[in-house]
Amino acid sequence: MPLISIDPATNKKIREYSETTAEEVEVILQQAKSASDAWRGTDFAHRTGLLSTVANELRANASHYAEIMTEEMGKPIKEARAEAEKSAWACDYYAENGEAFLAPQTVETDASKSYVTFQPLGIVLAIMPWNFPFWQVFRFAAPALMAGNVGVLKHASNVSGCAVAIEEIFRKAGYPEGCFNTLIMGSSRVGELIDHPSIKAVTLTGSTPAGKSVAARAGAALKKTVLELGGSDPYIILQDADLDQAVAACVTGRLINTGQSCIAAKRFIVVESVRKDFEEKLLTLMKQKSMGDPKDESIDIGPMARHDLRNDLHDQVKRSMGAGAQCLLGGEIPEKDGAFYPVTVLTDVAKGMAAYEEEMFGPVASVIPVKDEAEALTVANDTPFGLGGAVFTSDSEKGEKIAREVIDAGAAFVNDFVRSDPRLPFGGVKESGYGRELSPFGIREFVNIKTVYIR
Repeated sequence: MPLISIDPATNKKIREYSETTAEEVEVILQQAKSASDAWRGTDFAHRTGLLSTVANELRANASHYAEIMTEEMGKPIKEARAEAEKSAWACDYYAENGEAFLAPQTVETDASKSYVTFQPLGIVLAIMPWNFPFWQVFRFAAPALMAGNVGVLKHASNVSGCAVAIEEIFRKAGYPEGCFNTLIMGSSRVGELIDHPSIKAVTLTGSTPAGKSVAARAGAALKKTVLELGGSDPYIILQDADLDQAVAACVTGRLINTGQSCIAAKRFIVVESVRKDFEEKLLTLMKQKSMGDPKDESIDIGPMARHDLRNDLHDQVKRSMGAGAQCLLGGEIPEKDGAFYPVTVLTDVAKGMAAYEEEMFGPVASVIPVKDEAEALTVANDTPFGLGGAVFTSDSEKGEKIAREVIDAGAAFVNDFVRSDPRLPFGGVKESGYGRELSPFGIREFVNIKTVYIR
């Protein structure tokens, strides 16, 4: 059965992709195994050169790759171009630092010589989502390949064009046959891939249910996993916050990628004494954001990636309103082609409502009023998720302490919106997953941390 890419802005079919057959999977995995045996023996200088070539290709043709992303999943073109360039940044970062991150570490013991070395595991299966179709792949692939592993990509079904383009980038850069391959297939076949004896580790970015399923399957085979899952990031607005700064960060953090980000700002927890002013400023800035054709450079909000995702989000909004939330902006499906959903602001959001309990994966801001700082901190952690969070306060020492000691998440920012950076570890706790991508921690996830002891 072919996989079909649909332009979510127009509802028109872009292209059909033939699914990789079981026989073709075996051939590809055998190629990957042969490539792995040779690639692990290459030196860092060789790996650095090829990864730098990938970065150059991404930058030189960022507009071309942006067009593919925008057409397949509706990302505003200016954000898609930035995504291609950020992917190049990740490649440059590991090309420049990978060797140092994996240098043997001497440990003084009673041996004549003892040290820790980092050896590649082999073939890493990457199960990647549609929302950042280039960045999610490259933040796995750059460190994995630099460490001497090879990659097999099972991308989301609606961004097969992106998957094919990424494989071609590695080919153009000069990587040997089998070092990076794309498999075109639906999610129902993921289990058979995880079970395959050639696959040594699995990384997944996706929903919490998908993560639990992959973890169970990989765990049964004792295969290492890294899971970056859903999030419902709290943004805590304290009484002494600079509201203009806070609102600007909240709007940016909420609306990046049309709100379709695991680490987007999702719950705005506002101390009652500044709630009125916060909401007024929030509405003013939200109303300035334009929605329309994502190919238009002036557009801020494109369509959501699929109609079913748009409809699920609308259902969450309606259920929240039915439970007592007030809609200050948006909240209605527009009468136009495409999977569009307007910028929406809900307030009086409280425990038990969908907008409080569930991940809202789209351009919907949920304002949760609280009486004071103590309640704000309690509400911030009152979620099964733990990907990111932020606090806004003029007292930087207090903000730092809250970020460091209170917010239960993999990343906590003070007076800014949460985002990923190749130099910093990225990942979550609780139902947002485990393991880390990016930084020195990310490149060491898929290696054998081996002790060598010599008498």
